[in-house]
Amino acid sequence: MKNIQRTLILGCSLVALAGCGADEIVSPGTSGDIIINNPPPAPAPTPTPTPTQSLVTPAAGCPTIATPGGLTDAGTLSGPTGEYRVCRLPARFTTTDTLPFIRGLVYQIPGRVEVGEDRGFASTGNAVTLTVQPGVILFGQQDSYLVVNRGNQIQSNGTADRPIIWTSRDNIQGLTDDNSQQQWGGVVLLGRAPHSDCSTGVFNTAANPNANPTCEGRLEGAAVATPFGGANRNDSSGSFRFNQIRFSGFELAPNNELQALTTGGAGSGTVIENLVSFNSSDDGVEFFGGVLNMRNFAIIGASDDSLDVDTGADVNLDTVIVVQRQTTGDRVIELDSPNVADRTPSNAIPQTRFQVNNFTFVVRDGAPQAVQARGGAALGLTNGVINAGNNHCFQLDEPTTLAALIGIDSVVGDCPTGNIARGGGGNTNEQALAAVNAGTNNNFAFTITLTNNVVNGTGEAGRTAFNANSRSTFFPTRSFIGAVENAAALASTFGNWTCNSSIQNFNSSTGACTSLPVYPV
Repeated sequence: MKNIQRTLILGCSLVALAGCGADEIVSPGTSGDIIINNPPPAPAPTPTPTPTQSLVTPAAGCPTIATPGGLTDAGTLSGPTGEYRVCRLPARFTTTDTLPFIRGLVYQIPGRVEVGEDRGFASTGNAVTLTVQPGVILFGQQDSYLVVNRGNQIQSNGTADRPIIWTSRDNIQGLTDDNSQQQWGGVVLLGRAPHSDCSTGVFNTAANPNANPTCEGRLEGAAVATPFGGANRNDSSGSFRFNQIRFSGFELAPNNELQALTTGGAGSGTVIENLVSFNSSDDGVEFFGGVLNMRNFAIIGASDDSLDVDTGADVNLDTVIVVQRQTTGDRVIELDSPNVADRTPSNAIPQTRFQVNNFTFVVRDGAPQAVQARGGAALGLTNGVINAGNNHCFQLDEPTTLAALIGIDSVVGDCPTGNIARGGGGNTNEQALAAVNAGTNNNFAFTITLTNNVVNGTGEAGRTAFNANSRSTFFPTRSFIGAVENAAALASTFGNWTCNSSIQNFNSSTGACTSLPVYPV
């Protein structure tokens, strides 16, 4: 996410976007940071082929749901895995509903689809819950996306062997490849937890923490302004487990794109686990404010930042694989609190805090750096492996960011000699390097021995782990670094809820990311 404006724009038409105000939250696109014409990458492992399956035939019709108007039968759609009945979702779910799994049926997201209405900053409880059953496939095209409004929930819980797939129309038709992206919008979860970028322009600070007691963010839609945020750190936007989000990030206007998953003010009651983001044309995931504890992420092929955290988010993320494509991708981590480049003052609270434990990052040659933190954001990294290629590993901007550093411990990387860390915004390179080297059990001149891109080899297996549980009780105590201790752990942790590609092969029986799984009735 580039810091041009702080407005997350959703659903504006190309004409309407021209009139969106300058005091909004923006998640712009790559803005020229894509590097092309790199040397040819080493051949990737051959993905596990999709098992031979009988072609699906279209379901007889669309199921009945409780929301008035129901689902619309939009005919059928054919692709390499068969022919599907298309059931078009309503523009808004107005009552608690369920989307059942039915063989030979897919659900279409037509434009902006909302779960419930916004219920306000100080509201309590939950109004509308949308449940999505394991194995369901939903698709969109162009600027379509699904948004769960504040005070409502989604229960999108697949299983380890039957994930829920959010994808594009082209994917169903067999028209995608491992470089396809930007074919639909994505998924947005909004809640009532705090964030720092108040849309009114009045901000809370440590000196005046109640300057704006109802600080809200804003999501601009085509017809309505959609607020998010509140004072409830424990708020819940639902549960999102065992989901794949593929080929997302449609550009609503130049440099204004959605990412696979976006949260705004989602609280710690929200469960997000076992998530694949595949080939998002903007960030893999982005978190605006809120309080989240999440685990088991596979961010594959994002075209901008893989993990983008800002505007006062307090996030712990455990067990993370990030693999960039060889031709596109910005930073693996872009971490921001408000800084002097933004309209939001640098002392606005809450400040962003991001900790990642047991991670493996595979960075393409030509990326700006692996990790950037700025604006006073607090960064903690433990038990990680950074395959940095020719990129420096860390960029730490501004003295407040150095002061807020939680720590970097038991992290290894093949960072270029003399180019491990850089400073900016008043920090020298020497100061940034000293802050990084203050951690324990690190080696940034490490020889990477990973197999299958992300599985620990003999070098990684010999490293001493840091007890991350001492930093957050959300993190378990483990005896290894990296996301994947061995080949057996790749199967048991990531297994069949992922999908395979030339970018990263998980040996998943779900098959290729460019295809669809076919399940029995």
